[in-house]
Amino acid sequence: MLTSFLLVTAEFLPNGMLTEMAVGLGVSPGAAGQTVTVTAFVGLLVAPFVGVLFPRLDRRTLLVGVALAAGVSSVLAALAPDLALVLLARLLLGAAISCFWAMSITVAARVAGPERLGRAVMFTSAGMSLATVAGVPLGVVLSEATDWRVTFAVVGAASLLLAVPLRLLLPRVPAAPTSGVALLVDTLRRPGVSLALTGHVLVVLGHFAAYTYVRLALERVPGAGADTVVLLLALFGVGGLVGNLVVGVLVDRAFAVVSLAVPLAVAVSVAAVVALPGALLVVGAAVVLWGFAFASWLIVINAWAGRRAPDRLEAGGSLVVVGFQLAIVLAAGLGGLLVDRVGVVADYAVALVLLLAGTLLFASSDRVPRTAPGEDAATEAAPPR
Repeated sequence: MLTSFLLVTAEFLPNGMLTEMAVGLGVSPGAAGQTVTVTAFVGLLVAPFVGVLFPRLDRRTLLVGVALAAGVSSVLAALAPDLALVLLARLLLGAAISCFWAMSITVAARVAGPERLGRAVMFTSAGMSLATVAGVPLGVVLSEATDWRVTFAVVGAASLLLAVPLRLLLPRVPAAPTSGVALLVDTLRRPGVSLALTGHVLVVLGHFAAYTYVRLALERVPGAGADTVVLLLALFGVGGLVGNLVVGVLVDRAFAVVSLAVPLAVAVSVAAVVALPGALLVVGAAVVLWGFAFASWLIVINAWAGRRAPDRLEAGGSLVVVGFQLAIVLAAGLGGLLVDRVGVVADYAVALVLLLAGTLLFASSDRVPRTAPGEDAATEAAPPR
């Protein structure tokens, strides 16, 4: 949970400090937003090959390496004099994030036990929500009080220090016996998997097309200064923490309903933020709902992976990460073009369309039987409880 907290904080710090970074680096906000794009792009390249690159490496050791790589990345970003070097530093963070999320389901299952997979994933997801409720807002406060570079340096130092308790306190977690690109491709061929992953990509794409430039959207609220933006970002995280608890309890019992309601709630929230900027209370409520819903999406998609591929948790986790990182790459890049050329309203409109399309595809995939026609249903693995 602590590792996910620091990784997500580092990944999305630019979202809350976009204006300061753009001014400090002498670039446009859209260009500064590409610090998120390159991070996700490297994650996209690394995710399918975690099992190939580290086929036998104990996952505890890999987690230690993740923390060290993330720490070095943030420290280098803090010291970089221009955008090009910041982007290079963020490449290392992208690889670390991808390694972590690709194996997080496996680590959760091995440490907590397969019968507690849902709750274990809930805690891991809570680290992501905690990053939005505390990490990113505190980063914004620190950058306002000092400088955005100081914020990156502090997050980097914390990540480096985290490597120590990871090594000392986490039990050994052997690698999955089978992993690699061939296994990922075979998993993709399972009924409904490709359809669900396409929906997953579109949902995450719609979210990040909007969230990457949330600072610009919130600045449209009349009288919204830095303090208001920090408060709204904190509300996003509060919603995420609550969403983790609520959806973590409900997802196994009512997966079909939850998997439809969660992305629809993200779509409604995005629409409200951009359509009603003059109503601060409505924007605040929408931000809370947005945080609630999107933090819950990580639980939903991991629960889906456990249901569709309970015998291939590491492969399923890698596919989920590939989808996430592909969506973030496309979202930040597409959003940057839209924001710079036609404005943040157009960016949010496109995000809404993507969210609705992704919701429809993902909901449709749940109707596909988990076994292909003619396959013995008795061989189907039961979903984890």
